[in-house]
Amino acid sequence: MKDFCIVGSGVAGSTIAKLLYKKYSVEVFDKARGPGGRAANRKYKNKISFDHGLQFITPKQSSFKKFLNFLKNIRVIKEWNGNHLDFNFEKKKKSIKFIGFKSNNDISKYQLRDIKSKYLTKITHIKYNSNYWTITINKKEKVYFKNLILTCPLPQLKELAKKYLYKKLTNIKIDIAPNITVMAVYKNYMKLPINSIKFKDNTLGFASNENSKKRFKSKLSTWTLQANEDFSNKYIDKYKKNKKKVINIMLKRFQDKVGFQIKDLVFSDIHGWKYAYRKKTKVDLNSFWITKYNLGVCADWMLGAKAENAWLSAKNLFEKIKKNPPKKRRV
Repeated sequence: MKDFCIVGSGVAGSTIAKLLYKKYSVEVFDKARGPGGRAANRKYKNKISFDHGLQFITPKQSSFKKFLNFLKNIRVIKEWNGNHLDFNFEKKKKSIKFIGFKSNNDISKYQLRDIKSKYLTKITHIKYNSNYWTITINKKEKVYFKNLILTCPLPQLKELAKKYLYKKLTNIKIDIAPNITVMAVYKNYMKLPINSIKFKDNTLGFASNENSKKRFKSKLSTWTLQANEDFSNKYIDKYKKNKKKVINIMLKRFQDKVGFQIKDLVFSDIHGWKYAYRKKTKVDLNSFWITKYNLGVCADWMLGAKAENAWLSAKNLFEKIKKNPPKKRRV
Protein backbone atom coordinates (compact mmCIF):
# COMPACT_ATOMS: atom_id res chain seq x y z
CA MET A 1 0.00 0.00 0.00
CA LYS A 2 1.44 3.37 -1.04
CA ASP A 3 1.80 6.27 1.37
CA PHE A 4 0.10 9.17 -0.42
CA CYS A 5 -2.75 9.48 -2.90
CA ILE A 6 -2.83 12.95 -4.45
CA VAL A 7 -5.95 14.07 -6.28
CA GLY A 8 -5.16 16.66 -8.94
CA SER A 9 -2.12 17.20 -11.17
CA GLY A 10 -2.12 20.98 -11.38
CA VAL A 11 0.53 23.23 -9.85
CA ALA A 12 -0.59 22.41 -6.28
CA GLY A 13 -0.88 18.66 -6.85
CA SER A 14 2.37 18.30 -8.78
CA THR A 15 4.26 20.46 -6.25
CA ILE A 16 3.16 18.54 -3.16
CA ALA A 17 3.72 15.27 -5.03
CA LYS A 18 7.32 16.18 -5.88
CA LEU A 19 8.06 17.33 -2.31
CA LEU A 20 6.62 14.16 -0.73
CA TYR A 21 8.23 11.86 -3.30
CA LYS A 22 11.64 12.45 -1.71
CA LYS A 23 10.56 10.45 1.35
CA TYR A 24 7.26 8.68 0.62
CA SER A 25 5.64 6.55 -2.06
CA VAL A 26 3.23 8.72 -4.05
CA GLU A 27 0.62 8.31 -6.78
CA VAL A 28 -1.35 11.05 -8.53
CA PHE A 29 -4.87 10.84 -9.97
CA ASP A 30 -6.58 13.33 -12.27
CA LYS A 31 -9.89 13.21 -14.15
CA ALA A 32 -8.39 15.12 -17.10
CA ARG A 33 -6.61 13.61 -20.10
CA GLY A 34 -3.22 14.85 -18.93
CA PRO A 35 -1.38 16.84 -16.26
CA GLY A 36 -1.63 20.52 -15.48
CA GLY A 37 -5.12 21.19 -14.13
CA ARG A 38 -6.11 24.65 -15.34
CA ALA A 39 -2.70 24.97 -16.96
CA ALA A 40 -3.93 22.45 -19.52
CA ASN A 41 -2.89 22.55 -23.17
CA ARG A 42 -5.04 21.51 -26.13
CA LYS A 43 -3.32 20.09 -29.22
CA TYR A 44 -4.57 20.98 -32.73
CA LYS A 45 -2.16 19.57 -35.37
CA ASN A 46 1.42 19.98 -36.62
CA LYS A 47 2.52 20.94 -33.07
CA ILE A 48 -0.02 23.77 -32.96
CA SER A 49 -1.59 23.99 -29.51
CA PHE A 50 -3.59 26.26 -27.21
CA ASP A 51 -3.02 27.18 -23.58
CA HIS A 52 -6.75 27.25 -22.97
CA GLY A 53 -6.57 27.74 -19.20
CA LEU A 54 -3.65 29.44 -17.46
CA GLN A 55 -2.20 32.07 -19.80
CA PHE A 56 1.05 33.03 -18.10
CA ILE A 57 2.72 33.26 -14.70
CA THR A 58 3.93 36.48 -13.11
CA PRO A 59 5.77 35.84 -9.82
CA LYS A 60 5.53 38.12 -6.78
CA GLN A 61 7.12 36.37 -3.80
CA SER A 62 10.87 35.86 -3.82
CA SER A 63 10.66 32.10 -3.15
CA PHE A 64 8.43 31.60 -6.17
CA LYS A 65 10.65 33.82 -8.33
CA LYS A 66 13.61 31.65 -7.36
CA PHE A 67 11.68 28.51 -8.32
CA LEU A 68 10.68 29.96 -11.70
CA ASN A 69 14.22 31.13 -12.44
CA PHE A 70 15.42 27.59 -11.76
CA LEU A 71 12.83 26.24 -14.22
CA LYS A 72 13.88 28.88 -16.74
CA ASN A 73 17.52 27.84 -16.47
CA ILE A 74 16.67 24.20 -17.25
CA ARG A 75 14.35 25.24 -20.12
CA VAL A 76 11.07 24.16 -18.59
CA ILE A 77 9.68 27.69 -18.89
CA LYS A 78 10.67 30.86 -20.73
CA GLU A 79 9.79 34.55 -20.82
CA TRP A 80 6.91 35.64 -23.07
CA ASN A 81 8.19 38.95 -24.39
CA GLY A 82 6.47 41.21 -26.88
CA ASN A 83 3.42 43.46 -27.13
CA HIS A 84 0.86 42.81 -24.39
CA LEU A 85 -1.98 45.29 -24.78
CA ASP A 86 -4.22 46.28 -21.86
CA PHE A 87 -7.36 48.17 -22.82
CA ASN A 88 -8.30 48.47 -19.15
CA PHE A 89 -5.41 50.94 -18.92
CA GLU A 90 -4.57 49.69 -15.45
CA LYS A 91 -1.60 51.35 -13.78
CA LYS A 92 0.68 48.41 -13.13
CA LYS A 93 4.41 47.99 -13.18
CA LYS A 94 5.71 46.07 -16.15
CA SER A 95 6.22 42.49 -15.04
CA ILE A 96 7.81 39.35 -16.45
CA LYS A 97 5.42 36.87 -18.02
CA PHE A 98 6.56 33.25 -17.91
CA ILE A 99 5.09 30.49 -20.06
CA GLY A 100 5.92 26.82 -20.49
CA PHE A 101 8.67 26.07 -22.99
CA LYS A 102 6.38 23.71 -24.92
CA SER A 103 3.05 24.27 -23.13
CA ASN A 104 1.80 25.80 -19.90
CA ASN A 105 1.47 22.41 -18.23
CA ASP A 106 5.24 21.94 -18.48
CA ILE A 107 5.66 22.78 -14.78
CA SER A 108 3.39 19.91 -13.78
CA LYS A 109 5.01 17.59 -16.32
CA TYR A 110 8.45 18.38 -14.93
CA GLN A 111 7.45 17.86 -11.31
CA LEU A 112 5.63 14.60 -12.04
CA ARG A 113 8.25 13.15 -14.38
CA ASP A 114 9.28 10.39 -11.90
CA ILE A 115 5.90 9.93 -10.21
CA LYS A 116 3.23 7.44 -11.23
CA SER A 117 0.22 9.40 -12.46
CA LYS A 118 -3.13 8.18 -13.74
CA TYR A 119 -5.42 10.31 -15.90
CA LEU A 120 -9.07 9.98 -16.91
CA THR A 121 -9.55 8.71 -13.34
CA LYS A 122 -12.24 10.59 -11.45
CA ILE A 123 -12.35 10.09 -7.69
CA THR A 124 -16.03 9.47 -6.97
CA HIS A 125 -15.94 8.42 -3.30
CA ILE A 126 -13.55 8.37 -0.36
CA LYS A 127 -13.76 6.55 2.98
CA TYR A 128 -11.41 6.55 5.95
CA ASN A 129 -11.13 3.19 7.68
CA SER A 130 -9.39 4.08 10.99
CA ASN A 131 -5.89 3.66 9.52
CA TYR A 132 -6.14 3.89 5.71
CA TRP A 133 -8.21 5.37 2.90
CA THR A 134 -10.44 3.48 0.48
CA ILE A 135 -10.71 5.53 -2.70
CA THR A 136 -13.23 4.74 -5.42
CA ILE A 137 -12.32 5.60 -9.01
CA ASN A 138 -14.92 6.10 -11.74
CA LYS A 139 -17.60 4.63 -9.43
CA LYS A 140 -16.18 1.09 -9.55
CA GLU A 141 -12.43 0.55 -9.03
CA LYS A 142 -11.09 0.76 -5.45
CA VAL A 143 -7.55 1.70 -4.43
CA TYR A 144 -6.03 1.98 -0.96
CA PHE A 145 -3.62 4.52 0.54
CA LYS A 146 -2.35 5.48 3.98
CA ASN A 147 -2.76 9.22 3.36
CA LEU A 148 -4.85 11.41 1.07
CA ILE A 149 -4.25 14.90 -0.32
CA LEU A 150 -6.96 16.81 -2.18
CA THR A 151 -6.21 19.79 -4.44
CA CYS A 152 -9.66 20.22 -6.03
CA PRO A 153 -11.79 23.40 -6.11
CA LEU A 154 -13.72 24.22 -2.92
CA PRO A 155 -17.19 23.11 -4.13
CA GLN A 156 -15.80 19.74 -5.26
CA LEU A 157 -13.81 19.42 -2.04
CA LYS A 158 -16.95 19.90 0.06
CA GLU A 159 -18.89 17.42 -2.04
CA LEU A 160 -16.22 14.74 -1.82
CA ALA A 161 -14.82 15.15 1.70
CA LYS A 162 -17.24 17.21 3.82
CA LYS A 163 -17.45 14.43 6.44
CA TYR A 164 -13.72 14.73 7.19
CA LEU A 165 -13.12 18.49 6.99
CA TYR A 166 -12.85 21.09 9.74
CA LYS A 167 -15.98 23.24 10.15
CA LYS A 168 -13.79 26.25 9.42
CA LEU A 169 -13.36 24.86 5.93
CA THR A 170 -16.89 23.57 5.30
CA ASN A 171 -18.47 26.82 6.49
CA ILE A 172 -16.24 29.14 4.53
CA LYS A 173 -17.66 31.11 1.61
CA ILE A 174 -15.30 31.89 -1.23
CA ASP A 175 -16.54 33.11 -4.61
CA ILE A 176 -14.95 31.19 -7.44
CA ALA A 177 -15.57 32.51 -10.94
CA PRO A 178 -15.98 30.40 -14.11
CA ASN A 179 -14.30 30.98 -17.44
CA ILE A 180 -15.20 30.08 -21.01
CA THR A 181 -12.42 29.73 -23.58
CA VAL A 182 -12.64 29.56 -27.37
CA MET A 183 -9.72 28.23 -29.40
CA ALA A 184 -9.56 29.63 -32.94
CA VAL A 185 -7.34 29.11 -35.99
CA TYR A 186 -7.45 31.56 -38.90
CA LYS A 187 -5.83 31.77 -42.30
CA ASN A 188 -4.12 35.13 -42.87
CA TYR A 189 -3.46 37.73 -40.11
CA MET A 190 0.06 36.46 -39.48
CA LYS A 191 1.65 39.91 -39.39
CA LEU A 192 -0.25 41.25 -36.37
CA PRO A 193 2.57 42.13 -33.89
CA ILE A 194 0.58 41.43 -30.71
CA ASN A 195 1.19 38.82 -28.02
CA SER A 196 -1.97 39.31 -25.99
CA ILE A 197 -4.88 41.67 -25.48
CA LYS A 198 -6.70 42.42 -22.24
CA PHE A 199 -10.14 43.77 -23.13
CA LYS A 200 -12.56 46.12 -21.45
CA ASP A 201 -15.65 44.51 -22.94
CA ASN A 202 -18.99 42.87 -22.12
CA THR A 203 -17.97 39.57 -23.75
CA LEU A 204 -14.21 39.15 -24.11
CA GLY A 205 -11.73 39.33 -21.27
CA PHE A 206 -8.44 38.21 -22.78
CA ALA A 207 -6.96 37.03 -26.07
CA SER A 208 -3.66 35.25 -26.52
CA ASN A 209 -1.70 34.95 -29.77
CA GLU A 210 -0.37 31.39 -29.57
CA ASN A 211 2.01 31.99 -32.49
CA SER A 212 3.80 34.63 -30.42
CA LYS A 213 4.92 31.96 -27.92
CA LYS A 214 7.28 30.61 -30.62
CA ARG A 215 6.59 26.95 -29.93
CA PHE A 216 5.66 26.11 -33.51
CA LYS A 217 5.91 27.50 -37.02
CA SER A 218 2.72 27.84 -39.03
CA LYS A 219 1.14 29.89 -41.80
CA LEU A 220 -2.05 29.84 -39.71
CA SER A 221 -2.88 32.41 -37.03
CA THR A 222 -3.81 30.74 -33.74
CA TRP A 223 -5.63 32.47 -30.87
CA THR A 224 -7.06 31.61 -27.47
CA LEU A 225 -10.03 33.80 -26.53
CA GLN A 226 -11.26 33.96 -22.95
CA ALA A 227 -14.62 35.43 -22.00
CA ASN A 228 -15.08 37.94 -19.22
CA GLU A 229 -16.68 36.99 -15.91
CA ASP A 230 -20.25 38.11 -16.69
CA PHE A 231 -20.38 36.28 -20.01
CA SER A 232 -18.84 33.16 -18.45
CA ASN A 233 -21.38 33.19 -15.62
CA LYS A 234 -24.21 33.49 -18.14
CA TYR A 235 -23.16 30.51 -20.29
CA ILE A 236 -21.02 28.19 -18.14
CA ASP A 237 -23.89 25.81 -17.36
CA LYS A 238 -25.31 25.73 -20.88
CA TYR A 239 -22.43 26.23 -23.31
CA LYS A 240 -22.09 22.49 -23.99
CA LYS A 241 -25.62 22.39 -25.42
CA ASN A 242 -25.08 25.66 -27.27
CA LYS A 243 -21.50 25.36 -28.48
CA LYS A 244 -21.98 26.92 -31.92
CA LYS A 245 -23.93 29.84 -30.49
CA VAL A 246 -21.40 30.68 -27.76
CA ILE A 247 -18.42 30.23 -30.09
CA ASN A 248 -20.00 32.51 -32.69
CA ILE A 249 -20.76 35.21 -30.13
CA MET A 250 -17.15 35.29 -28.99
CA LEU A 251 -15.72 35.08 -32.50
CA LYS A 252 -18.02 37.85 -33.70
CA ARG A 253 -16.89 40.03 -30.81
CA PHE A 254 -13.24 39.30 -31.64
CA GLN A 255 -13.99 40.22 -35.25
CA ASP A 256 -15.52 43.52 -34.16
CA LYS A 257 -12.64 44.34 -31.81
CA VAL A 258 -9.59 43.13 -33.75
CA GLY A 259 -10.81 42.55 -37.31
CA PHE A 260 -10.27 38.79 -37.64
CA GLN A 261 -13.02 37.73 -40.02
CA ILE A 262 -15.08 34.64 -39.20
CA LYS A 263 -14.99 33.75 -42.91
CA ASP A 264 -11.24 33.17 -42.52
CA LEU A 265 -11.74 30.69 -39.69
CA VAL A 266 -10.13 27.25 -40.19
CA PHE A 267 -10.90 25.66 -36.81
CA SER A 268 -12.64 26.49 -33.54
CA ASP A 269 -13.45 24.71 -30.29
CA ILE A 270 -14.63 25.65 -26.83
CA HIS A 271 -13.90 24.72 -23.22
CA GLY A 272 -15.51 25.82 -19.97
CA TRP A 273 -13.85 26.02 -16.56
CA LYS A 274 -16.58 25.84 -13.92
CA TYR A 275 -14.16 26.86 -11.16
CA ALA A 276 -11.50 28.95 -12.86
CA TYR A 277 -10.21 31.40 -10.26
CA ARG A 278 -10.97 32.80 -6.83
CA LYS A 279 -12.41 36.28 -6.70
CA LYS A 280 -11.05 38.83 -4.25
CA THR A 281 -11.63 37.95 -0.61
CA LYS A 282 -9.90 38.61 2.70
CA VAL A 283 -9.88 34.92 3.64
CA ASP A 284 -6.51 33.16 3.49
CA LEU A 285 -6.25 29.53 4.59
CA ASN A 286 -2.79 28.44 3.33
CA SER A 287 -3.46 24.69 3.65
CA PHE A 288 -4.84 22.03 5.99
CA TRP A 289 -3.24 18.88 7.39
CA ILE A 290 -5.81 16.93 9.43
CA THR A 291 -3.77 14.40 11.42
CA LYS A 292 -6.88 12.58 12.69
CA TYR A 293 -7.53 11.33 9.16
CA ASN A 294 -4.10 11.78 7.57
CA LEU A 295 -5.83 14.13 5.15
CA GLY A 296 -4.28 17.15 3.47
CA VAL A 297 -5.81 20.00 1.49
CA CYS A 298 -3.92 22.51 -0.66
CA ALA A 299 -4.97 24.56 -3.71
CA ASP A 300 -4.70 27.98 -5.31
CA TRP A 301 -8.14 29.11 -4.10
CA MET A 302 -6.94 28.90 -0.49
CA LEU A 303 -4.69 31.93 -1.04
CA GLY A 304 -5.74 33.63 -4.27
CA ALA A 305 -6.32 33.25 -7.97
CA LYS A 306 -2.83 32.66 -9.35
CA ALA A 307 -0.57 29.69 -10.03
CA GLU A 308 1.78 31.14 -7.42
CA ASN A 309 -0.94 30.67 -4.80
CA ALA A 310 -1.19 26.97 -5.67
CA TRP A 311 2.58 26.56 -5.28
CA LEU A 312 2.64 28.44 -1.95
CA SER A 313 -0.28 26.40 -0.60
CA ALA A 314 1.46 23.14 -1.50
CA LYS A 315 4.72 24.29 0.11
CA ASN A 316 2.80 25.27 3.24
CA LEU A 317 1.13 21.86 3.44
CA PHE A 318 4.48 20.11 3.06
CA GLU A 319 5.89 22.05 6.03
CA LYS A 320 2.87 21.02 8.12
CA ILE A 321 3.35 17.38 7.19
CA LYS A 322 7.03 17.60 8.15
CA LYS A 323 6.12 18.97 11.58
CA ASN A 324 3.30 16.46 12.10
CA PRO A 325 4.23 13.44 9.96
CA PRO A 326 1.66 10.73 9.21
CA LYS A 327 1.08 8.33 12.05
CA LYS A 328 2.70 4.98 11.45
CA ARG A 329 -0.11 2.49 11.79
CA ARG A 330 -0.36 -1.11 10.80
CA VAL A 331 -2.39 -1.60 7.65
